[in-house]
Amino acid sequence: MPEDLLNAMVTLFVTIDPIGLAPVFLALTAGQSRAERRRVAIRASLIAAGILIGASLVGEWLLEALGISLDAFRIAGGLLLFIIAFEMLFNRRQQRKVEQIDASDEAAHVAAFPLAIPLMAGPGAISATILVAAGATEAMRLVWLEVIIVVIIGLSFLAFLSAEWIERALTRTGRIVLTRLLGLILGALSVQFVVDGIRSIVASS
Repeated sequence: MPEDLLNAMVTLFVTIDPIGLAPVFLALTAGQSRAERRRVAIRASLIAAGILIGASLVGEWLLEALGISLDAFRIAGGLLLFIIAFEMLFNRRQQRKVEQIDASDEAAHVAAFPLAIPLMAGPGAISATILVAAGATEAMRLVWLEVIIVVIIGLSFLAFLSAEWIERALTRTGRIVLTRLLGLILGALSVQFVVDGIRSIVASS
């Protein structure tokens, strides 16, 4: 697999954070039966996959229609991902997820909001998807990106189905260590996005 696609896989995995979504999913579906939770997991996964695949196919075209250069979006996307990484490193991302859970009053809609949007297909994941898709000059690379999206969303779906087991197996200390590590990786990738954007702008000026 090309290096840029490997970076895309890591970025999407860290941004979506399937393991970190497991306890959030439990909180959102509290009081629901196993069958109801399964339906919510399926619906949320389909919505998130549709949004990210759509972003990979028409995201660059939309940027051009809005008059936004890819380099400007790369820098903005990198800064946005850095904010997410900062929140992960200092445990603010989980607090924000809890606030979004409290803001959702209708259990019937939790699959679409806040589970699919913005917890799964949030601004960071959408930005990363558009940036990688824009660099896919060959059709096969775009196909690989779609496969990566489906795989990451599939892992999230499996995490939802295994949420109770994951919450028991992953202690509080384990969640903190994992979140910090993933935040550090995402921070490095986000800085690389910004550096590439600035370098491209300087080279073209």
